[in-house]
Amino acid sequence: MKKLILTTAAFALTAGFAMADTVRMGTEGAYPPYNFINDKGEVDGFEREVGDELCKRAELTCEWVTNEWDSIIPNLTGGNYDTIIAGMSITDERKETIDFTQNYFPPAASAYLAPGEDSDLMGAVAAQTGTIQADYVAKSGATLIEFATLDDTIAAVKSGEADAVFADKDALAPFAEGQDLVWAGDDVPLGDGIGLGLRKSDSELKEKLNAAIQSMKDDGTLNTAITKWFGEEAKTF
Repeated sequence: MKKLILTTAAFALTAGFAMADTVRMGTEGAYPPYNFINDKGEVDGFEREVGDELCKRAELTCEWVTNEWDSIIPNLTGGNYDTIIAGMSITDERKETIDFTQNYFPPAASAYLAPGEDSDLMGAVAAQTGTIQADYVAKSGATLIEFATLDDTIAAVKSGEADAVFADKDALAPFAEGQDLVWAGDDVPLGDGIGLGLRKSDSELKEKLNAAIQSMKDDGTLNTAITKWFGEEAKTF
């Protein structure tokens, strides 16, 4: 019986290590150009390109999983996938629940988009649920209206339900082109950049991904991906 228990334990340890080489990458699939679903029904965007390259360099096999933003952290800690790679800013509050790799996207500006430059930014402001932008609006004194997706926040401004939307400037940029919405107020720097979210117990995976991110920074691959998806004016490393 003792021999059987020892054999089972050894098998479990081996199986755990093997499973660590297949990483389920959790993303939203609704936050272009960071991540979105393309016409083939596949995860696409900046984070798909970066994530696939990270797994290649870390010698990991990637599987992509989509999850709604408002439950993306609980479903990571619950084991539904192994990373969050979904435009998630590194913050002290989130670090209380999960761990992060080093950033793969530098700290970037958040901004307001509204029907006019003089729109009331202390009125009703739309933001995506669970974001650092929603937290900022709530503390600013404006009336926060939260929505599940970025598209919903834009729709709220266009319908008049909200006076403005506050989000990552890079994500808002496509909506500022020919859609009767303009930048309003000043840009606001928030967060410590964007990193992959991980369970605090996954230290080995964090080490592998950190090494891969640093490798992409060192050889310029990461900057190339940033300018490809966000334009030549985007902030790089």
